[in-house]
Amino acid sequence: MFSLDLDITAILLTLPGILVALTVHEFSHAYSAYLLGDDTAKQYGRLTLNPLSHIDLMGFIMLVIFRFGWAKPVPINPNNFSSRKLGYFLVSIAGPLSNILLAILSTLCFALALRLQLGEFVYTMLYSSIFINLVLAIFNLFPIPPLDGSKILLSVLPSSFEKTYYKLQKYTYILLFLLVYLRVINRVLFPMVYYALNVLLRLVLV
Repeated sequence: MFSLDLDITAILLTLPGILVALTVHEFSHAYSAYLLGDDTAKQYGRLTLNPLSHIDLMGFIMLVIFRFGWAKPVPINPNNFSSRKLGYFLVSIAGPLSNILLAILSTLCFALALRLQLGEFVYTMLYSSIFINLVLAIFNLFPIPPLDGSKILLSVLPSSFEKTYYKLQKYTYILLFLLVYLRVINRVLFPMVYYALNVLLRLVLV
């Protein structure tokens, strides 16, 4: 189902991209919430670029080994936003958008590295960064609690759906297991990631 590549060199070259992608993703949630008037994330020590504050061990291991994963959800209180629904939407979309921007930046750096002939290690690190950021951006847009896609969906649905949403959160790991077991990751996520990856590379490598 998955190619289980435990090559130590490959893992080490992938780690910087993973740490930056996860950290910036969660920091973007925390910072956008703070800008919109909610300091809950700051109170919990999440308004930081320290990776240790954001890493979820299981999600990190999954990302290293299986190429998809997650970090700790950032705590927010939508009641602190001047517009509850709009604030919830903006904070939720901030994470995936940050990864898209990082993917674009990594692609530009990858093109520059090729021109300067910086070597295979640098190419691998930057290519991995593009890939990981696209994985996080697209995977988090899946409408599955507590992924960002579900929160974005919740922000545009009537408030009566909130109770159902929080009940579904109890079954997060079961839903993720089903995604793996039913090969949704292989059939849906990765084709989307590789399509976006090819588009980015074609734009800069012309």
